[in-house]
Amino acid sequence: MSKLEMIHPAAIQQTKQKIVQDIDRFLEEQENVPSYQDYIDERKVYVEQIWRNVWLNKASNDVPKKEKKAFLKEKGYVTEGVDKKIINKLFRDEIRDYKPFDAVGWVEKRYSGNEADWQTQYRRARKGYFKRQEEAKQAEERIALHLKLQEYFNGYVNKNFSLLYLYVRHFVSRQIKADFQDKTRYEYIDPNRLEDRLLELGNFNRNDYSLVAEFFEELTGGVQTTFDWGKRHFEYETYYDFYERKVIEYTFGTMPDLLMEGIPGDLNDIYQDTAGEHLTKQHFSDAFDQNIIDVSIELFQELQDEYLDDLLSLANIPFDPAVHKEIFEKDVADRERRKAEEQAEFERKMAEEARIIEDIFGRAYTPSLGMNVRYVLHIGETNTGKTYHALQKMKEAASGLYLAPLRLLALEVYDRLNGDNVPCTLKTGEEEKIVTGAKHISSTVEMFHEKDFYEVVVIDEAQMIADKDRGFSWYKAIMKANAREVHIIGSRNSKMMLMDLLEGAEIELKEYSRDIPLEVEHREFSLKYTKKGDALICFSRKQVLETASKLKRSGHTVSMIYGSMPPETRKRQIELFNQGQTTVVVATDAIGMGLNLPIRRIVFLETEKFDGTRRRRLTSQEVKQIAGRAGRKGIYDIGKVAFAKDIKIMSRLLEQQDEPIQTFAIAPTSAVFERFQRHYRHLGTFFELWEKFLPPKGTKKASLSEEMELYELIRDSDIEARFSMMDLYGFLHLPFSSKEPALIRQWLETIMAIADGRELPEPVIKRKNLEDFELSYKAIGLHLLFLYRLGKKTEAIYWERAREEISLEVHHHLRDEVENYRKKCKRCGKPLPDRSEFPICDSCYQAKYRKGNRRHERWA
Repeated sequence: MSKLEMIHPAAIQQTKQKIVQDIDRFLEEQENVPSYQDYIDERKVYVEQIWRNVWLNKASNDVPKKEKKAFLKEKGYVTEGVDKKIINKLFRDEIRDYKPFDAVGWVEKRYSGNEADWQTQYRRARKGYFKRQEEAKQAEERIALHLKLQEYFNGYVNKNFSLLYLYVRHFVSRQIKADFQDKTRYEYIDPNRLEDRLLELGNFNRNDYSLVAEFFEELTGGVQTTFDWGKRHFEYETYYDFYERKVIEYTFGTMPDLLMEGIPGDLNDIYQDTAGEHLTKQHFSDAFDQNIIDVSIELFQELQDEYLDDLLSLANIPFDPAVHKEIFEKDVADRERRKAEEQAEFERKMAEEARIIEDIFGRAYTPSLGMNVRYVLHIGETNTGKTYHALQKMKEAASGLYLAPLRLLALEVYDRLNGDNVPCTLKTGEEEKIVTGAKHISSTVEMFHEKDFYEVVVIDEAQMIADKDRGFSWYKAIMKANAREVHIIGSRNSKMMLMDLLEGAEIELKEYSRDIPLEVEHREFSLKYTKKGDALICFSRKQVLETASKLKRSGHTVSMIYGSMPPETRKRQIELFNQGQTTVVVATDAIGMGLNLPIRRIVFLETEKFDGTRRRRLTSQEVKQIAGRAGRKGIYDIGKVAFAKDIKIMSRLLEQQDEPIQTFAIAPTSAVFERFQRHYRHLGTFFELWEKFLPPKGTKKASLSEEMELYELIRDSDIEARFSMMDLYGFLHLPFSSKEPALIRQWLETIMAIADGRELPEPVIKRKNLEDFELSYKAIGLHLLFLYRLGKKTEAIYWERAREEISLEVHHHLRDEVENYRKKCKRCGKPLPDRSEFPICDSCYQAKYRKGNRRHERWA
């Protein structure tokens, strides 16, 4: 039997029920019984429509789509591929007259000429009508009664809230006193950390707390269940949770009795007349349970601002509303007085702190130029000869200082000047290469000392003044340079910032433009298009090695440059490319700062980079800085730029004008520390004040985040106590990679050794793979930073040689790494094809997919 045939009898039965209901509605409001003919004359059309509505709705909803299509197919319709809505419409049209039920005939048969049944139907309809009327009246009376009770409840709470609070206050005071006598205090941990065992600290001490809220933060030692988004969780219980429950329980036990005591007699009588029973406190508990909870929580919140001593003093006083009200009013007055005193003291401390902050920092960052200094600004794009012209002036001077952003650039200028027979010494935080008789120094910018005089000072990459962590080194060098002439090299967007800083000084502005134009290729780049003179840019060491390996297997000779590569190794890689021993460079954005290479084309393999916080698209300045390395005067007449994707977007970034630098970075100076020590002697306080200090307009503070993280390792320890604040900050400020756990351990062990007067621990040197050698190089670099800071130059010579050996090992391992590099599945280690876009192999992916399906099936 088809579904259509099965539902037909049910539709008839439903139609009959609806007709009977319609007859009842017609009859129930008639004071005198009308005749059956009166009904049929008025309702015949509607009765006929009842069947059609019931039948069409039931058939449409209950008959499955497959049967509908089969039914229509028998009628000659084509149903394959037809929309569901159209199928339903056609089906309803076709079944409209399917086995029709004569609704009017059925009513005629049942009631026409059957006066007795019609009379019975009338009496039943009227009875039902009167019953509903009575129920509606009773419901209205119950609602009115509830509203009266609600009005009484709200009025009582408004009038007697202070009395209720006195009850709760006394109850909580006795409970707190008992807990102080009997309960154990535990060391505080995050309540969610159930895996950690609680450490007992002994008994509670009332002197440890000022407000009740402070005590409520303690842990009871128990575990409680909580619900978050419908899921049950377990956590350690706090006294806040414990007392909140206690107050709710107490209020439920007390408040209904108080409500019953104060209820007006007439309201009690109304309740008895309406409900047929006496009003009891249980009725209040049942009818106003949520209201009582709300009042309980409001009472509990009032307790948070109470002084703990006030409640503990109250515990032994028997409860009497009048007595306790007097005590409470006195406590409130005392509390207001104490709060006013505390607020006044707080404001006094804030004012004093603001005065101290102004005294320490306020005058430190007002620009003040060196006397009788001539400034020459070399402003322009990358690869325009800015640095070359500035260095020419320095070479011609009797003495000179070059300040670089990177140790590699300082090393490059050191080699260039000595190669041009201008004796030059190298000084960075990690090394010194003293050349006898040298009057010129090549240094990193952090090594600048304002007391040393030079005829010419050259400050490179001055746009770095905006860097939030290192920018102040450029600011200090620019503003405090002790020289006859200072040459400042910067990007176009640093021009106005530098001009504003140097306002009032003698300035010569030299602006540079590229002689060699840049041309963007309109075809998306693929590795198969790689040619001699290309520099391929990606943004991770792993990607550099992987790309270099692919190119080597396809017949290219490759140099590599990335940030964690030792400068000596980077120098060798550059020399290989400059000498033509390698034909292609694969590099990170480390190539963009000061490295001059004979690059024909810059290729961006990626257009996004991870900046330490998130993965983001390259900025216009970053694209220009890197792309500007394409083209070399005398070698290439044009510099080409290519992108592996997003060509239109990246081209716009290359062409758009950069936003001018608006702010420069500031950082603590020795003068700031000297003024700080007039007020405080604790470095932790210094960091706190630095956080509160609002930098002057046009400046931004160095974050000092790395220094603060290191400081937390030794805060308030014996180590801190053994150093002067300036010495300690100097150790915190050492420029090393503080993201490497091994280097942080080395830093801490060395600080401990210095504090104890022991020999410095030697850096750990590992030789297993390329990563080990690179980390060992950094470890030796950190060791050298300490040696030079402590003046141990003899020891430093040995470790400089050891570091050179490590850098040579890195160079050799780099070659082996590229030759043997294979992309591997991160799950099973199986080699992946070079063109694989995914980090796992097909087998591991399928296994993971199958596992996921099985889990889904179990839950289903």
